[in-house]
Amino acid sequence: MPLMPRLRRFIVPPAWAAVLAVAGCSLTGSRVARAEEARTPVPRASTDTGRELYARYCQLCHAPDATGYAADEAPSLVSSTFLESASDSYIARGIRYGRPNTAMAAYGQARGGPLDDRQIAAIVRFLRSKGPAASSLPKRAMNGDAARGGVVFARDCQKCHGSAREPGKAPQLHNPELLAAASPAFLRHAIVKGRPPTRMPAFQQRLTPREIDDVVTYLMSARTRAPSATPLAAAAPQAQPLVLHPRGKPPEFSLRDGRFVSVAQVAKALADKRRLIIIDARSPSDWIQFHIPGAISVPYYDTAPLERVPNDDTWVVAYCACPHHASGEIVDALRRRGHANAVVLDEGILVWRRNGYPLEGAAVEVTAPSPVKR
Repeated sequence: MPLMPRLRRFIVPPAWAAVLAVAGCSLTGSRVARAEEARTPVPRASTDTGRELYARYCQLCHAPDATGYAADEAPSLVSSTFLESASDSYIARGIRYGRPNTAMAAYGQARGGPLDDRQIAAIVRFLRSKGPAASSLPKRAMNGDAARGGVVFARDCQKCHGSAREPGKAPQLHNPELLAAASPAFLRHAIVKGRPPTRMPAFQQRLTPREIDDVVTYLMSARTRAPSATPLAAAAPQAQPLVLHPRGKPPEFSLRDGRFVSVAQVAKALADKRRLIIIDARSPSDWIQFHIPGAISVPYYDTAPLERVPNDDTWVVAYCACPHHASGEIVDALRRRGHANAVVLDEGILVWRRNGYPLEGAAVEVTAPSPVKR
């Protein structure tokens, strides 16, 4: 039962309302996705504009210089081997559609994010200014063996990249959106050349050509599944309740380092109908897909709406997927405003979901994407 009392209402600013009201459509498979990209060329844009947009939306995780690893192991976006192998459309698609079920949200308006295609193109142009132009990668026939490739992947790649079920610290190569966008040549280039100076080594001397073929074939075999983001809700809410259980008792939280509260404690507070406010600090696109019941959307890059949060000692829990950086921006902003009881959900929403705690959103009822017919 939704935890949404009617005592107070949180009014979504017009800009958010427009963003949340966007009715997007998920891609039904890699073939449709590639056709869409072909019809949507990246427009020309200003490098200076891209730098400003990058600073607002991207540097929190990918670092001010785009070399990555500022939060949640977000990868470098300016490694020379990445830029020379990634087309502008590939980079733009990553920004537009994100990497569902990871800390990389969709920032394109097609999924409920804040950026239009021209703004995305500006960020791409800024990133491209920091390295080489995209090269034409040699195409090779897919002649590897997926079963053998799975063995090689488990031996040499899984410890960093994780598996299809368990994420690793490095980019999740089984992510449906990544595989829908990546070509075999792109994946091969990354394996052969690595991503210097990051922790991703070159494997051209570590694996045989056949083993590389096998790993690429193994990864591309996962393309039979559709990208995992579902369509947006038909109508996003124009207003949300702010205080959950306004007549309830305050939670009895035990904090780590005076700042972090565990998912177990917050789940218990919800179940016990304690009075609190929950803020989703991610892009609205992620809020639309799934969120803690009753959570309001206040993205880390726009803290002005926090002025509406009552400063009356009500506990305010902010969460993200990082799991601390975006939510930490919200908590810092609240504490600067005098909210002593503003805290970060320690493990983040992805752990909340893995633990089976309640969720709401467009993707909550989806158990598995439909296979793509070829």
